[in-house]
Amino acid sequence: MNTRTFLVRWAIAGLLWICSASWAQELSIETSGQNGVITVSASATMRVQLSTAWSVITDYDHLAEFIPYMSSSRVVQRNGEQLLVEQAGAITFLFLQQPIEVRLAVTEWPQQRITARAVGGNLKKMNGSYTLEALPSGEVQLSYSASLLPDFAVPPVLGTLVVRNVLARQFTAMVDEIMRRDAQALR
Repeated sequence: MNTRTFLVRWAIAGLLWICSASWAQELSIETSGQNGVITVSASATMRVQLSTAWSVITDYDHLAEFIPYMSSSRVVQRNGEQLLVEQAGAITFLFLQQPIEVRLAVTEWPQQRITARAVGGNLKKMNGSYTLEALPSGEVQLSYSASLLPDFAVPPVLGTLVVRNVLARQFTAMVDEIMRRDAQALR
């Protein structure tokens, strides 16, 4: 099997996993890359309690238990709604592994919004936000947007595709955990 065929199969398998993994009623994930900056915009509409969604996205000390490619996540400082969170993980593709370490300045607006920006680690730039909205239908919409610029070399096409796939899998895992915890709370 040549490299191109392998990459196409790998990309299709990743997309199938993303499409089938989440229980959300509506899931949308868009990623792009330009001049080394990778952006992601994602949203999911779920029939869950707003409090459950909030508790999952703010469960910083346990994110590594259900977010792919994340090996650790911990709050190192908290002052009200201002937090400092350290996260580590690695992106692995074939025989290559790129460690990711980031220190995030996080601001919370309880049950509404979280913003985060990199203040240390091996990302030159990272700005992201989660937003929760209770819809009139009784559903909750989770939106995520982020822009990141790694402080390490990312091969132009292949590397960007791998990072995009990682970001999509991580968002899908977040949605799946919200749905799982909400279903568990109803038992």
